[in-house]
Amino acid sequence: MTIPSLSACVRRTAEPPIPLARTWSAAYTGEAGPPIDLTQAVPGYPPHPELLARLAEAAGQAWSAGYGAIEGDAGLREALAADITRCYAAPVGAADVAITAGCNLAFAMAATVLAAPGEAVLLPAPWYFNHAMALDMRGVTARPLPCRAEDGFVPDPDRAAALIDETVRAIVLITPNNPTGTIYPPEVIARFAALCCDRGLWLLVDETYRDFRPDTTAPHGLFADPSWRDFVVHLYSFSKAYCVPGHRVGAVVAGPAFRAELDKVLDTLQICPSRAPQAALAWAVEGLRRWRDGNREIMAERAAAFRRAVAPLAGWQLDALGGYFAYLRLPDWAPPATDTAGELAARHGLMTLPGPFFGPGQDRYLRLAFANADLPTIAGVPARLSALGK
Repeated sequence: MTIPSLSACVRRTAEPPIPLARTWSAAYTGEAGPPIDLTQAVPGYPPHPELLARLAEAAGQAWSAGYGAIEGDAGLREALAADITRCYAAPVGAADVAITAGCNLAFAMAATVLAAPGEAVLLPAPWYFNHAMALDMRGVTARPLPCRAEDGFVPDPDRAAALIDETVRAIVLITPNNPTGTIYPPEVIARFAALCCDRGLWLLVDETYRDFRPDTTAPHGLFADPSWRDFVVHLYSFSKAYCVPGHRVGAVVAGPAFRAELDKVLDTLQICPSRAPQAALAWAVEGLRRWRDGNREIMAERAAAFRRAVAPLAGWQLDALGGYFAYLRLPDWAPPATDTAGELAARHGLMTLPGPFFGPGQDRYLRLAFANADLPTIAGVPARLSALGK
């Protein structure tokens, strides 16, 4: 028998990092206390009770079991467009919005429109591993734009310009960033927009963690540019802001030319997003705005607690913090990041993600999703880190 082959692109794609990292904890015996899982960005508090009630009510309706519009139901598209208009003080309409089955799929589908196999997309590194994986599966090159700790992991548009050749089709930015938590200054985003306009590239901006910025000023001025629909693609996630990651609801915001091509991908890969969560979230966007603001304060409190907790640790360096994440540099004496993460999980019950999961040049870093943990749990993290090697 001749064994059939499988896609070379998929076979070359990295294994899913979070399940892999969690296998390291199988050997943990519990000596240091209950396991602390800081691997995945999961809201560390429940959804609002009214949202849960509306989710249950909508799921019990016959209409929610039927197909919806491929671009998402009108109510949620209108609600998100209004929210973006308010947040950025610039007009965005429901026609600009497509609802997706989660923001990971939003990126994968947007990337399918942006680049063909053999072409390239520029990703600031450290990058979000699922972005690189989505490109790898398509046969699209994820070209790293190295970001330096001394720059706060903010990408440099001049360095990006030097990496652009005839194969590059788009530049991706994540702000607040995953994995570093870094918030990109509006002026830097504006420079990337100017670069894309000058070189004829698309600018894809993923703002999954927008609602956890420490202030409510407009994150950037892209939507105020009358030409934004010609070169900007914006991604948003409802998972973190409303604590519903299991319902998989995200969004792509883009102009008519991009949307026309995206509709082909939407129809092929998702048919339509799940309808019950769309109905509940259409209410929540405005109905839970004050609750969302309160969650911003919760995250700010946890970020401050994490900073205080790790500050006394000898040799450890907190190089970036924000959104849901801390990016922690290992002491000089510590083993490489993957070995360190394995030891912390197996011997000390602290599950983290090692820097190499986030691209080249990250072997001295761990990413810790502090958003998962309450304040007492965060206070217990330094003892686990201090036990490394003992």
